[in-house]
Amino acid sequence: MITAGIDVGAKTVKIVLLKDGKEIVGQAMVPAGTEVAEAIEAAWSEVFGQSGMKLEDIEAIAATGAGKEESTRATKKVTEVGADAKGASLAVPEARTVIDVGAEEGRAIKVDGQGKVVDFAINEKCAAGAGAFTEAMARALEVPIEELGPLSLKSTQDVAMNAQCAVFAESELVTLVHNQTPKPDMARAIHNAIADRIVSMVRRVGMEEKVALLGGVSHNIGFVDSLEKELGTKVIIPDNPEYISALGAAIVAAEGD
Repeated sequence: MITAGIDVGAKTVKIVLLKDGKEIVGQAMVPAGTEVAEAIEAAWSEVFGQSGMKLEDIEAIAATGAGKEESTRATKKVTEVGADAKGASLAVPEARTVIDVGAEEGRAIKVDGQGKVVDFAINEKCAAGAGAFTEAMARALEVPIEELGPLSLKSTQDVAMNAQCAVFAESELVTLVHNQTPKPDMARAIHNAIADRIVSMVRRVGMEEKVALLGGVSHNIGFVDSLEKELGTKVIIPDNPEYISALGAAIVAAEGD
């Protein structure tokens, strides 16, 4: 049986094709852009072209993500938290704490051994706990976003950034620039600020090892370093971490009603 999971996120649309609820046989990701319906169609075209499959080969489709209602082909909808838990149960079965940091939202989830959600917390009101924060801060520092993480690892001193939102953080950053704070130290402060927001959610749900990190921000080595130091433990990053929510949706589709 082939099922599909589609994750319609704020920045990208991801699709995973799954065979018998456990084997990935296709996946694709495209920018979400401003026309979500067009991005969804582009993602389907990409995954069909890459896998050699057709729509009629798919028995069930489940959608997740902020734009899941735009996925008209989906017969089931699953929350982002539920999709993360299911996807992590297959990709990182030993994990009991799941952290997902995407473009506009961060989530901390406690899961059991069957991929069921025990508790969760979401940082949905403020960009300071999501990838959009690093992009805004990189622009303010005039540093390419892909260089911000490596730059922070060159930091030699801790610099506090106590802002609770991106607007105030940018103001703090301007002050640090005027004080001639080295860029590596400012980059470290940015990642520490995000990690602090995420770890506060983890503590609310109660951290249990092992910890899995999902989402596109997991590719940022500076953030991963800050997060691990704040948590006091290493995190497990699965292959293709940005696809795990779509994987979870495909698992839900395979489970039926």
